[in-house]
Amino acid sequence: MDENAKIPGADAPVEERLLFLQENMVNFVKQYSLPVIEVSLVVSKYIRLLLESLEKAALESGEIIPENIAQPWEIESELSASTIDSFPLDKLLGTLDEERMDILDTMLRVIINGAEIPFSSTLTLLRDWEMRLRVQIANATSPGHLFSPMELPDGF
Repeated sequence: MDENAKIPGADAPVEERLLFLQENMVNFVKQYSLPVIEVSLVVSKYIRLLLESLEKAALESGEIIPENIAQPWEIESELSASTIDSFPLDKLLGTLDEERMDILDTMLRVIINGAEIPFSSTLTLLRDWEMRLRVQIANATSPGHLFSPMELPDGF
């Protein structure tokens, strides 16, 4: 996150606050060439936390969470899902850069809380990231591919 960047307040439109989150995530992932596995773990953590909070609030108020944020989005993959099952995940998880992941985690937490972005909006943004991450992971043909930088399309 740019040290000089000011987190938009709750009075800013939700779209502006989401754009701030998106831009900071994209810049951090690109600047540090974050591996897809590390981004995936942080994004999945926030999806789980936000979804748990929304599910609790929905239960208390008798509401139902829309499926487009409650469930992962469908992906199309060129390879079979069984490829990743053969990767030595315990060994892979031992080679993660925990500090880099902590920085991304902290950045997400600070922006989401500081900008007071509604959880449902944040969850929608993270579902988009999750979909792109899942496609890249599903297309991995070797464990090394999980440590390739996350592929971000132009204008993402």
